[in-house]
Amino acid sequence: MTSEQTARATAKADRRQSLLEAAARLFADRGFTSVRLEDLGAACGVSGPAVYRHFPGKTAVLGELLLQVSQDLLDGAHRVAGAEDGARDALTGLVRFQTDFALSHRDVIAVQGREMRHLEPDVRAEVVRLQRDYIEVWAGQLRLLHPDEDHGTAVFRTQAALGLVNSTPHSVRRSPSEQRGRRTLLEGMALSALLAGSEAR
Repeated sequence: MTSEQTARATAKADRRQSLLEAAARLFADRGFTSVRLEDLGAACGVSGPAVYRHFPGKTAVLGELLLQVSQDLLDGAHRVAGAEDGARDALTGLVRFQTDFALSHRDVIAVQGREMRHLEPDVRAEVVRLQRDYIEVWAGQLRLLHPDEDHGTAVFRTQAALGLVNSTPHSVRRSPSEQRGRRTLLEGMALSALLAGSEAR
């Protein structure tokens, strides 16, 4: 590949990513059904028809957005869990990882919670699979910490912690010092949800 071809490929990838980021903002603000491809193009400085060079339609944009974020979360969870020696440290790292993601990707969290029903069935199934695999990384660490606890309880603990983290970001838009304090509080609450009752064992 020549340097010119490489530059074109890079520019195309950058434009595609810009469209996904714009889609997250617009879908979160207006809702999926109220956003047109022309709106996505305008947000990135291109015409509506130019968007078709990257995506066949609006549903494909939503699908790519949620597939990408679900895969990124799963990859990140494996990386975090694999970097720690013990299960408790791994869970602490996973909570920090999810909190960082939720606070820096508020729009994606909102879209993920509201717009899944608009995905094509096969894409929705793949997103759900990735999300389940993500939960399994957390549940696996919980089972290492509490081998006597059943899998369903480990999944329940994980879902409770994730629900807490994901439902909170929009209330943390405050001053930097307040954000740091709220982040620390949120991480502590999520870890407590994961480990509730552990002290009694």
